[in-house]
Amino acid sequence: MAPPTRIPTEEDFAGIDGLVVKLAYPSPRESTTALLLLFHGLGDWEEPFAGFARGLALPGVLGIAVRGTSPLPPALLGLSEDDAAATGEGTRHFYWGDDITLAADGSGDLDPDPGFAKAQRLVLDRLVRDVLVRRCGWHLSDILLFGFGEGASLALGLASRVRLPSSPRVSEVLEGEAEPSNQEEEAETAFKGVVSIGGPLPPSMVPSVEARAKARTPVLVCYGSRSELVDDGAVDLLRREFADVKAVRWTRPDDGMPRSRDEVLPLMQFFAERLNSGWP
Repeated sequence: MAPPTRIPTEEDFAGIDGLVVKLAYPSPRESTTALLLLFHGLGDWEEPFAGFARGLALPGVLGIAVRGTSPLPPALLGLSEDDAAATGEGTRHFYWGDDITLAADGSGDLDPDPGFAKAQRLVLDRLVRDVLVRRCGWHLSDILLFGFGEGASLALGLASRVRLPSSPRVSEVLEGEAEPSNQEEEAETAFKGVVSIGGPLPPSMVPSVEARAKARTPVLVCYGSRSELVDDGAVDLLRREFADVKAVRWTRPDDGMPRSRDEVLPLMQFFAERLNSGWP
């Protein structure tokens, strides 16, 4: 039997080794009826995204900004390890991939799909399923995902992966909690929605099961007119793997976070639609 729903606190996430979160509660805190997980881009950290959640001020939505699972090597920041430790810069630059590798096309760019197995284990198995679902009693259909850049790719990948039932279980049950039934877990195969800003779906997070059904999590992807990572092929892949995809191509060339009213409006419309809906 699922536990009664309660609002997560910082203490609920303290037992997840290797993961740091920053919470942005609605006002009043007791009005929480949905959750928004936010994933920053490569080289960033969770604090600005907690501020972004507060700025959105979505009614009744608790923002949970998650820190990347690995710190960037100081050399990539132009710093020695001693300088990084002395300035604290090493505590503000993280990434989500399993490694930092160059793309196979010889361009010298970083590989946009370095594998996300570690992030999937910590975020999907531990944070979402162990803490939010099993400990706090929420459902995947209560949870929105938002990501930028590499964090957007992770968000899309998680929404792609949950189309498959989670049983047999791969994550551990937290101490003192009951094992959920297979029927309860098999029903949890879609999030409330996912927003990608400038991030493609990583092929490594597409299930290899033949004749797989399309993922049922509704998707909004926003990208610049000269996006480096989201092109027609990336949008086509999303539409092959997800049943409900809305793509918004901005007039500005780059994939930065939304700045103008025209760029923010599609996000707010998507959030409003999803928050007013029931099961995806």
